[in-house]
Amino acid sequence: MMDNAWYKDGIIYQTHVKAFFDTNSDGVGDFLGLTQKLDYLQDLGINILWLLPFYPSPLRDDGYDIANYTAVHPNYGTLTDFKAFLREAHLRGIRVVTELVINHTSDTHPWFQKSRRAKPGSPWRDYYVWSDTPEKYKDARIIFKDFETSNWAWDPIAKAYYWHRFYSHQPDLNFDNPAVHEALFKVLEFWMNLGVDAFRLDAIPYLYEREGTICENLPETHVFLKKLRARLDELYPGKMLLAEANQWPEDSRPYFGDGDECHMAFNFPVMPRMYMSLAQEDRFPIVDIMAQTPPIPENCQWALFLRNHDELTLEMVTDEDRDYMWRTYATDREARINLGIRRRLAPLMQNNRGRIHLMNGLLFSFPGTPIVYYGDEIGMGDNIYLGDRNGVRTPMQWSADRNSGFSRANPQKLYLPVIIDPQYHYEQVNVEVQQSSPYSLLWWTKRLIAMRKRYRAFGRGTMEFLYPENRKILVFIRRFEDETILVVANLSRLVQCFEVDLSQYRGMVPVELSGGTRFPEITDRPYFLNLSPFAFYWFALEKQRAEVSAGAEELPLIAAKMWSEVLHDRNRDALTGAILRYVRSRRWFGAKARTVSTLSIADVIPISRDAGSLLMLDVEYTDGEPERYLLPVAITQARRSDDVDRTSALIARLRDSYLLYEPIADERFAKTCRKRMSSSRSFVLQRSTPADSSRRTKQYSDRLWRAALSQAFPAPGAGHECGSRGHAIPQ
Repeated sequence: MMDNAWYKDGIIYQTHVKAFFDTNSDGVGDFLGLTQKLDYLQDLGINILWLLPFYPSPLRDDGYDIANYTAVHPNYGTLTDFKAFLREAHLRGIRVVTELVINHTSDTHPWFQKSRRAKPGSPWRDYYVWSDTPEKYKDARIIFKDFETSNWAWDPIAKAYYWHRFYSHQPDLNFDNPAVHEALFKVLEFWMNLGVDAFRLDAIPYLYEREGTICENLPETHVFLKKLRARLDELYPGKMLLAEANQWPEDSRPYFGDGDECHMAFNFPVMPRMYMSLAQEDRFPIVDIMAQTPPIPENCQWALFLRNHDELTLEMVTDEDRDYMWRTYATDREARINLGIRRRLAPLMQNNRGRIHLMNGLLFSFPGTPIVYYGDEIGMGDNIYLGDRNGVRTPMQWSADRNSGFSRANPQKLYLPVIIDPQYHYEQVNVEVQQSSPYSLLWWTKRLIAMRKRYRAFGRGTMEFLYPENRKILVFIRRFEDETILVVANLSRLVQCFEVDLSQYRGMVPVELSGGTRFPEITDRPYFLNLSPFAFYWFALEKQRAEVSAGAEELPLIAAKMWSEVLHDRNRDALTGAILRYVRSRRWFGAKARTVSTLSIADVIPISRDAGSLLMLDVEYTDGEPERYLLPVAITQARRSDDVDRTSALIARLRDSYLLYEPIADERFAKTCRKRMSSSRSFVLQRSTPADSSRRTKQYSDRLWRAALSQAFPAPGAGHECGSRGHAIPQ
């Protein structure tokens, strides 16, 4: 059975056809190019593609000034090209959202040309809003204050004023005229018949005008939307409408109706609060705006974003907060436009990967469907000196080739220049470079998308905030059916310790989703955690279960009994082989999908004669960067193996019924480690390498070892470290 609420589980990717890929070397992207790059989008993991306007247009407002609703701009190709693109997108499981700009048209549209020449009171004249005076609707605000001084413009042909809520070259349609409704219904049917999956309804709050009001969110607008939705459901079940209503939450909520208007709507006010919380290192702005957001019908969904093709709007904040945001994120006044900031995500985050990860992590954690703006998955930069909002609409950066691999045209023919800012230069920030590195932002984004798609709680679940005393920490629960996800985030640039009340989930175990690390069981006591700067984590809360260890008879054999024999050169291959076999089976080992080329023991630190030792392991792979892990090990006799905690794990058999095991849950070992950390003694290492098979000692970095020990064996009440995967430690 088809799920008509498919948009709830979606990952939306927003792009402009002209910005993605140029196949005919004219300097402008086209549908043939977009079709060629669908495999990239499929590999990224997105399943909904939102296209900015591609209709015939004078392009004075980047296509939002439409001159023909039922054709493709010749710069981007033909209607045949669009049909081929749509077919290929659907074959890859990607649904397509297009723009339905119904509030206004271009002043070059045939409808307006007929209207301006028609007699007052005639059918064509009534297609637009005309007046003999510019004094009507004085309470309506001017949206583009940087460019317009009035919502009325004089037309010398009509010898009258026409109404426009945006630019003066975009006259507003007259929705009091039923003929306009029918004309727009025909536009909707044209594209739906071709196979388009959804429409974004641009500027939907401004359809009607009434004296004595601000001419926004009027009741007549909702009557029209119900009419539009009824037509859609009757003829095209399973299709979707997305409302663009840049309003406060209580004003946006009515665009869902009772589930009988728009299926989705943008949650504009959440976005600036995310930036504000990060700047202030305080969860209050986020928690506050979420509290102001009213419930929505079951079949509806919010659309969430960090950045898009417009400015980062600050309309939905106070004047004081707007000044604060400008001082924080737009110190260069060229970055300010209208009531917002014209910058991409990476420059807003000062290209700090931790901040970028955190913001995306929150975006993908909040209730709603996340939107990724093209290029943000690789950390593209911007050019605030291009004018208007063009600085965030530059060509996609595919490679270090000429024109960033976007086009083979003469660079002067490009619709906009590529980014050559030293920090974001296309030669270093591009898809080709990042595809080759599993540690790139692109690969990180792929993993984030894949993880979110595995859990329906993110798209459909409830949200419950928890309130640790530390306000720099954001904690909430997402729950849907049998899924319970704990989200924790550090909004600070510094390490933060905190405790949170999880007692309602006692008996459950937090399992970190990216690496599978199982954290200690939740009890009635406060749960302690440490978070590294800008860290965020997703935990699935699962019922406790014992890890299954290999039986002694299945373990590899090492011809040794004492620790000195285990480390001897003759046993090196057997030891590293046994360790590699073991770590591959552990939940905390985060590279199960990668091919290990070598595993070596970099250092050994004896904890005590009886308790055991710590091994620093260097793991190298056939591709990508190596990793370093910390592995506690100890030796016990087989007759005492029943005394080893059931979650401890066996690594290898030794001579005379001795066993090598990981004592991570052995309280004696943990106490000894904590005692060593609290002492003033330096750590002395016993190292064995191919270049030097003799035993030798050296003074090692106390800071590194103490940090590693603290991570593996937190003192009671000190919390559990979330700074790395399992027992992995930084190199």
